[in-house]
Amino acid sequence: MQEPTRGTSDVDSNSSTGSETAQEFYGRWARLYDLIARRTPGIPALRRRAAAACRLEPGDTVVEMGCGTGANLPYLRERVGPEGTVVGLDFTGPVLERARELTAEYDNVHVVQGDATRPPFAGDALENVGVDGSEIDALLATFVVGMLEDPAGAVDDWCDLVGPGGHVVLANAARSDAWYAPPVNAVFRAIVVLSTPPTTKLRYENDPHLRLDEKIDAAHARLRERSAAIADETHVFGVVRLTGGRIASN
Repeated sequence: MQEPTRGTSDVDSNSSTGSETAQEFYGRWARLYDLIARRTPGIPALRRRAAAACRLEPGDTVVEMGCGTGANLPYLRERVGPEGTVVGLDFTGPVLERARELTAEYDNVHVVQGDATRPPFAGDALENVGVDGSEIDALLATFVVGMLEDPAGAVDDWCDLVGPGGHVVLANAARSDAWYAPPVNAVFRAIVVLSTPPTTKLRYENDPHLRLDEKIDAAHARLRERSAAIADETHVFGVVRLTGGRIASN
């Protein structure tokens, strides 16, 4: 999943009352998230940069884990061209419907329902859109790993899926280290808390933005370990970290 406030927050879907609550929460706000995803200053440029970091060529196949309402899918489609294949995967029904609406003009962009930690690459979901796991050239996950129970483990699975020579790109929001960080981080913390379901909860045993930082650090560090990093950048006032790598041989 990777939407704006949902995306910009990178919240853990298991941090509240379970994945069903998270699905209802994100599904209810799908259209608002989509608006923020496409209109927030700096975010469209970030999405274009993330697509570029995938190092795609015309005709390639790319999978986005947690595609949300599909804000990244047109940028990926630009890279692979009409002869390539783009697959977006997410677990939230209403969000996927929005993604399908917004990519309906592209016959080579497919949106499927599934869990980013257990992608159905061996099952009917992707076979039905003509994609085999061995054909994947790149994998993108933006604003996703903070929602996962084991983000480093998920990155390992994604690297194994793409295989040596393929590319994996992560983009996630965390606290800024820039000199102007204090006010930026205060806003960021507020966004994380407000977008962590249930939004009525005012106090948490562990600050969600601190747990978020830990998860993002672990995921990006694992990608650097598994790849030759070709992109390691910060964007949007230092809040968004982008790491892209070519997967190395074991």
